[in-house]
Amino acid sequence: MAEGPQAVREALLSHRADASAGGAGVVLEVFATEACLERMPELADLAAGLPLRLATDEVIGAMATTISPQGIVAVCRIAEYDLDDVLASGVRMVAVLCEVRDPGNAGTILRAADSAGADAVVLTSSSVDIHNPKAVRSTAGSLFHLPVVTGVELDFLMSALRAHGLTVLAADGYGNVDLDRLQDESALRRLAPAAPEEADGATPAAVAEPSQPRLENSTAWLFGNEAQGLSDAALAEADYRVAVPVYGRAESLNVGTAATVCLYASARAQNR
Repeated sequence: MAEGPQAVREALLSHRADASAGGAGVVLEVFATEACLERMPELADLAAGLPLRLATDEVIGAMATTISPQGIVAVCRIAEYDLDDVLASGVRMVAVLCEVRDPGNAGTILRAADSAGADAVVLTSSSVDIHNPKAVRSTAGSLFHLPVVTGVELDFLMSALRAHGLTVLAADGYGNVDLDRLQDESALRRLAPAAPEEADGATPAAVAEPSQPRLENSTAWLFGNEAQGLSDAALAEADYRVAVPVYGRAESLNVGTAATVCLYASARAQNR
């Protein structure tokens, strides 16, 4: 269920794009109040060709899960994606939710991944249902923008990521790789062709650090459970454990916030 004008608009836009490409589309039917459609007639235009049913405020209130619904909901088909097919499409950035249980955090990470230009989001088994109402609302429509693969076992996921050439980075507060340093090194590599060589003719050390991952490479970021973080198994499978530095007195970052910082670090490196 997509609730509210923003989520319904994104669902309808996705439906039209998929249908024009020969797909089955995303939206099954739309329910809206007359007042909502008068305020936003473009929603009725986007729903052309779909079952669009007028409903009272009371009916919308019974269907929606929010306390103050905004007069429109859409019943949507759950899109199913095959992990290998998604990875084979040439992905450069993937966000992986490893046993993330809070729907708000899951939606925030998916929205951040969409904003950062990630190619896909993967949820391992035991993670929250990304299609539950709170999670859908938290994505603010991003759920309809990129492939979301759910219920993947960790061992199978790691094998698939490596088979498609992705570097696996674990977002870990105790990691031995500093995210700020990775960003600095990425910036130096961008400037290296125009920078003067050191006196002995060698490349600056920060540019040629073999033991550090490169943010500009194809990357899968692992984000863990809100309370326990990433499991020992996930940390062991990762190529590197990367820490977001904390400069203030906070013990740690919320997983949604940490994911946003990490994904945008990769996005900046990959898009420069």
